[in-house]
Amino acid sequence: MKKIKITTSNVSVHAELNDTNTAESIWQALPISGSAHLWGQEIYFIIPLKLDSEDGKETVQLGDLGYWPEGKAFCIFFGQTPISGPDEIRPASAVNVFGKLTGDPKAFLEVLEGDSITIQRD
Repeated sequence: MKKIKITTSNVSVHAELNDTNTAESIWQALPISGSAHLWGQEIYFIIPLKLDSEDGKETVQLGDLGYWPEGKAFCIFFGQTPISGPDEIRPASAVNVFGKLTGDPKAFLEVLEGDSITIQRD
């Protein structure tokens, strides 16, 4: 299983990628850096990949990593978004779930809008 590390100025969390085309495309593009945007308890940032939908999910689980085809963005889900219902985490639109955090998702509560974020192979 392929492992990555997600780092900001004050957070470092590990994750594992699943066996999908999306995960492989992101793995091949690493390292990737960007500027964190917050949408509720989701971090997203644009990455230099344009990938098609791959079994897009309308809801995700705590700690999931997703690629948002509409925004060409890497997404980290660490809690509810503004459109989540009770007991669900709902992205703005369907995402390709391509991995899962192995560390504590709530560590990302420390990340601020505009923080630098880097994804690299672990």
